[in-house]
Amino acid sequence: MIKWREQTFLELNTHELYEIFELRSKVFVVEQEILYNDFDFKDYKAIHLTGYVDGKLAAYARIFGKGDYYKDHPGFGRLAVIEEQRGKEYGKKLVLKCIEVCRKKFNEKKIKISAQAYLEKFYLDLGFERKGEDYIEDGILHCAMYI
Repeated sequence: MIKWREQTFLELNTHELYEIFELRSKVFVVEQEILYNDFDFKDYKAIHLTGYVDGKLAAYARIFGKGDYYKDHPGFGRLAVIEEQRGKEYGKKLVLKCIEVCRKKFNEKKIKISAQAYLEKFYLDLGFERKGEDYIEDGILHCAMYI
């Protein structure tokens, strides 16, 4: 069972912040071999959604209000599930929880994400629609998607 927490940057303690950066580094830098600057100052504006299993960080995303990341829509990104917890539908649960938080906190109908292109079907299956052409973000092919 996964237990969710929603926190602003200032609500995170140093231990929680370290866990988040460790998870993001393991998934994006080590596993996916993406060389990017994770310290983009957007964490200050984000709601940090963390999912814990047996007291350990298993899933993460950051959620933004309209204008904090995308100009015209709320959205979310940096979705990651630690390798040991994959295959348990935590990725799907993470996306659904992000949608729930966006709708609850920002009262907006349309949500935008920048999805890694290889995950397009995953998001389509969750109700997202693809808009526009593929583009490169952080050296990886992405596409804009909306729900």
